[in-house]
Amino acid sequence: MSKIPRINNAIRAPQLRVVGDDGRQMGILSRAEALEAAALAEMDLVEVSPDANPPVAKIVDWGKYNYQRTKQLQKTRKHSKPLEMKQMRVGLKIGAHDLEVKLRKVTGFLEAGHKVKIAVVYRGRELAHKELGYKLADRIQDDLGEAIAVDQPPQFAGRQLTFVIRSTNAKVKNP
Repeated sequence: MSKIPRINNAIRAPQLRVVGDDGRQMGILSRAEALEAAALAEMDLVEVSPDANPPVAKIVDWGKYNYQRTKQLQKTRKHSKPLEMKQMRVGLKIGAHDLEVKLRKVTGFLEAGHKVKIAVVYRGRELAHKELGYKLADRIQDDLGEAIAVDQPPQFAGRQLTFVIRSTNAKVKNP
């Protein structure tokens, strides 16, 4: 949860722009006047925007305000869950059926809305034939068809040829 706003006597600003409990502007008041107005309404004075000039304070019921604020933060966290990058490692001499199985798994990741990093791994003297890795990368992209977009083209990193793909029509599944 983000930092808790200042309430009532914890507010330090000498002048405040006060918003009433009904949402109307009460104008710029001194801290004492704002606290008095909140006390008359039997509510709390909450500093909503401390960085404004003058700071904005609102007359609200603190318990209700804090509950709604917490729920809003939870809702935004829930909906802004970052999708992780999945990875699939493929050997240079992979068999046709093994490749099909791995591509089915990649398709599942793409349908779930994830990006997939595919790594073609070179072993031993296979590094002498880098063009075979590029051919395999092209074959993988062709087999997956038009439903994918290449985010990062194939490039070498050590003993691996890696590229990143994503789905162009991802339908995010709810867990």
